[in-house]
Amino acid sequence: MNDTTLLIISGVVGYLLGSIPFGIVFTRLAGLGDIRKIGSGNIGATNVLRTGRKDLALLTLICDSGKAALAAGIAYYCIPEEGLTDTAALLAGTAGVVGHNFPIWLKFKGGKGVAATLGVLLATCWEVGLLSCVTWLIMALLFRYSSLSAIIALLAAPLYAIYFAQPEYVYFYSFLAALAVIRHHANIARLIRGEESKIKLKKKAAE
Repeated sequence: MNDTTLLIISGVVGYLLGSIPFGIVFTRLAGLGDIRKIGSGNIGATNVLRTGRKDLALLTLICDSGKAALAAGIAYYCIPEEGLTDTAALLAGTAGVVGHNFPIWLKFKGGKGVAATLGVLLATCWEVGLLSCVTWLIMALLFRYSSLSAIIALLAAPLYAIYFAQPEYVYFYSFLAALAVIRHHANIARLIRGEESKIKLKKKAAE
């Protein structure tokens, strides 16, 4: 097979893996109904947490990030063409995020791709992935907005990649950052209006 065919296959496999809606699968198996009918209507871990099932939310987070990372890993280790492995991994991982955001099984109405994107970053350049995760955590502790933390962390990823990876990585990470901003447009509007919900910290027990 030629390079173009291999890249197309990588993208298709990545998209199909990314399209698996783990949040819906886990909540339905647990008898909690359709996750899209509660909270934000999202299929990601944050909305799963609104069911009160922290275990399912954690499992969804792991699987959503893992599926895009797996797509990148499969492409990297299964493409025999030297010099094409990095491109194939980046393409497959990016396609996995697109699949999560626009899954074919759900009429292209999916999540926002934060966990999936972080999974791709960790799988393709762990330094960038780790720094992005740390950025999310710092922003969350400072401002307590999950959406703002995600946007800043993913926007920072291409900047980190300038120092830790080749230009090709910067291009793919920039696309993923732009996609994250677009998917968070409603959150951005609420942030501007001061209406965005904050992360709720556990209250101290009464003495």
